[in-house]
Amino acid sequence: MNKTVLANVYRFFGFALLQGLVFQHIGLGWEDFPYLYIIVFPVFIFLLPLRMPNSLVMLLAFAIGLLVDIFYDSLGLHASAAVFTAFVRPLVIKIIEPRGGYNVNLSPTAEHLGIQWFFKYAGILLFLHLFFYFSVEAFTFVYIVDILKKTFVSYIVSMIFVVIYQLLFNPSD
Repeated sequence: MNKTVLANVYRFFGFALLQGLVFQHIGLGWEDFPYLYIIVFPVFIFLLPLRMPNSLVMLLAFAIGLLVDIFYDSLGLHASAAVFTAFVRPLVIKIIEPRGGYNVNLSPTAEHLGIQWFFKYAGILLFLHLFFYFSVEAFTFVYIVDILKKTFVSYIVSMIFVVIYQLLFNPSD
């Protein structure tokens, strides 16, 4: 089996289990501050190879989102946000394309494209993912203030975990 495929299979199950078994329970003890959600499973989508067809990226995003939804007992909510993230990923990649372009045989990691590029890329996608997720969860913009509070607080905390993941594991595939 290809090294990249194997790394992505491990990431798929690792992030889904980490999200469902660990991070799901962290925000539950904060009844006085109900805006804290740690969502890190979209990193799996961020790190998929550039050459992968977008339809396959969206299918994998749906699968990991559905798996996380099973843990959260919210069928469809995480899956829809994950598919949205996979849908906007090519646009974000195109907008922040480096001067020399991309080597499509690589994954968009800090090792291949630089730490500054990766955190801009991950930051934009994570913010869009969280905003979409909390908007669909509320299902109305009447609660836009709560949606924005949840998005910003969750974004800051989730980005901390993305940075930790990037520094500890330094994925190259």
